Amino acid sequence: MAIRSPALPLLLAACLLLALTGGLRAEPCIAVYWGQNGFEGGLREACATGNYKYVLVAFLNQFGNGQVPQMNLAGHCDPNSGGCTFLSNDIISCQRDYNVKVMLSLGGAVGSYRLVSKEEAREVAHYIYNSFLGGASSNRPLGNAVLDGVDFDIEGGSRDHWDDLARYLKAYSTPEQKVHLSAAPQCPMPDYFLQPAIDTGLFDYMFVQFYNNYCQYSSGNAVTFEQIWNQWVSANVSKVFLGLPASPQAAGSGFVTPDELIDSVLPIVKRSEKYGGIMLWSRYHDVIYGFSPQVKNHVCPDRSASLLSLRVRPFMKL
Repeated sequence: MAIRSPALPLLLAACLLLALTGGLRAEPCIAVYWGQNGFEGGLREACATGNYKYVLVAFLNQFGNGQVPQMNLAGHCDPNSGGCTFLSNDIISCQRDYNVKVMLSLGGAVGSYRLVSKEEAREVAHYIYNSFLGGASSNRPLGNAVLDGVDFDIEGGSRDHWDDLARYLKAYSTPEQKVHLSAAPQCPMPDYFLQPAIDTGLFDYMFVQFYNNYCQYSSGNAVTFEQIWNQWVSANVSKVFLGLPASPQAAGSGFVTPDELIDSVLPIVKRSEKYGGIMLWSRYHDVIYGFSPQVKNHVCPDRSASLLSLRVRPFMKL
């Protein structure tokens, strides 16, 4: 004989919801760029805040076109003379102690980078794998730590062969050591530099820059913002993150306050199952403004609606 209590399924659903959403909220959903201001604090310090799930080390900003690859970490250290190998301990601590993915970011707004052929894309991928990922080299600018992947923040140079670079980098992925790929395109779609690479479907995370552009959010531009956002989540990508300035000074335009983000913007972007969280430029501006501590408990994808829709069947029998 089955005993069916109307309250039992609701109680079970409520307990399941509290347990699952509590666990989900414990994991941050924010990506941040680190490396372009010596006053932003150390890498390990950024990870230890508990605010971030992804830290993008910026930038490898000279490569291709026959150039010797070089990295710029602003006021932190000089990676091109062996002065940044101490960061290996920070990277390992971020990954092991704080469950943060640490990725190398390519490009940036200032630099000298381009790929002139498919063969050069292969060579650059080989260099990145041996110098920053799971390969081996006598010259590893960030020491022996193995980074989790590569971010494409391509804002200049040539439009060619970024898709080839993505394919070559992804080919180094193994079940034991996955090579994660992310990209930070401008919000207008298609992206001028990266669209062919994005269309490969190889990118795990898309950190779309919704600032300094017509598609950024404002109260008077919500319709356009939502239209462009819907284009991105309809594309062949896994997870899309809303890229924002972390302070009013971090970009020329596009800053939204934490309250505005929570009350007006997140209800729009969270409608998509591909929404992954937010990306902030940059760690320095996040330090001076305190953006991420104000929003970190709100920006993760909502699971409550789908959980509440689950049908809980009675299971007690006598």
